[in-house]
Amino acid sequence: MNSDANPIWTLVWTFALMSLFAVGGANSAVPEMHRVAVDVHHWMTDRQFADIFAISQLSPGPNVLIVTLIGYSVAGVAGALTATVAMCGPTTVLAYYVSRLLARSSHSPWPAIIQAALVPLSIGLMGASGLILALTSDRSWVAGLITVAAAVLAFATRLNPLWMLVAGGALGFAGVI
Repeated sequence: MNSDANPIWTLVWTFALMSLFAVGGANSAVPEMHRVAVDVHHWMTDRQFADIFAISQLSPGPNVLIVTLIGYSVAGVAGALTATVAMCGPTTVLAYYVSRLLARSSHSPWPAIIQAALVPLSIGLMGASGLILALTSDRSWVAGLITVAAAVLAFATRLNPLWMLVAGGALGFAGVI
């Protein structure tokens, strides 16, 4: 499944670098995670990636759980720990120093400008994440129709997304999708 000589170092390098570009959390990096895990390193298939994403979202805990599951599928428990630390470590250090810098320059207008600029970037990255997941998991017109209906329902109502996941799981179990 993995063609890399040392998957642990590949996980460290991949997720440490990716963490610095994951504006808005791990979910904003889903398109890049998919590209790296499926297309570049061939650690998993599209379907496996979609399944790992679904498990990470359904499970209680932080969104970074997807990284842990990717690491686990690549190199077991050591891979899970390595990928998680690599994804969280660099951003933790960066956030610490940036918060200290922002505290010192609280009277300057540029911190607010930077923060305002990151909002549309985060929204765009999350939209790309949704598109990648739809393209990897919707293999029929019925599945595509269900995805569109779920998106419209999520946008138009205050229905808890967990109910949509349960409905999708039931449809999958029944063989509809």
